[in-house]
Amino acid sequence: MHLGRLPVGWLVVIDSLIWAAVSVIVGLFAHRASLTRLDRDGALTRLRGFERDGRWYERRLRIKRWKDHLPEAGDVFAGGFSKRALHGTSPAQLRRFVAETRRAELTHWVLMALGPVFFLWNPWWLGAAMVVYAVSANVPCLLVQRYNRARLERVLRRAGEMPECRP
Repeated sequence: MHLGRLPVGWLVVIDSLIWAAVSVIVGLFAHRASLTRLDRDGALTRLRGFERDGRWYERRLRIKRWKDHLPEAGDVFAGGFSKRALHGTSPAQLRRFVAETRRAELTHWVLMALGPVFFLWNPWWLGAAMVVYAVSANVPCLLVQRYNRARLERVLRRAGEMPECRP
């Protein structure tokens, strides 16, 4: 399906509406995922050694300077979980926050992976622009989720609430 005969302005409007709809749908599916599925890291969400409990993000990306300027939509759906601030400091609350960072990270991975779909109906250069948009809109959010999870896991390990070694 190629909509190349439409004016570029209309293609951009269509793309924007599709991004909005896909974001809501992916967010809703992620919102409905059970917390037990988010208790452990998978291959994609597992923190890597270079992340060093979040210190890499602080030193290399200066994440503390810009992370609070990103949107937070964790509580958009009823019963959702905002990650703007801690909800408490008990181990159970911190573990819940960690699980919610996985939910958000997976959501942004899925959204970013959908970028190439826009090549199906756009000219190549607009499809490429949609991929650039997908990466630039989602990577900063992914980084913040990984940074927050690394910091919270460090706190939980220090409190003896989490094993020292990650599988």
